[in-house]
Amino acid sequence: MARPAGGRRAGGGAERVVRHGSESHEARKSLFQVGIRRGYLSINEIDRALPAGSLSPAERWLLFYSLRAAGVEIRDDTGHSVEVPSEPPGV
Repeated sequence: MARPAGGRRAGGGAERVVRHGSESHEARKSLFQVGIRRGYLSINEIDRALPAGSLSPAERWLLFYSLRAAGVEIRDDTGHSVEVPSEPPGV
């Protein structure tokens, strides 16, 4: 069985295909829609929306940076604005 782009077989030769790339894309798309409409997202909302382990630290930084560029404020648990570093981690 051919694997779709961005997918991989789930353990032990099972025929089910796990598509973390697709799930992550849909989650990010939804985050942008909600964030742009509402004007802000909490870090917890972002973390809950994304499949576990779907983003590297640099990809996570890019998501936060892109949300801010789209006018979405990123807030912590207390509702305070969180600054996004100007460079990704490791640079």
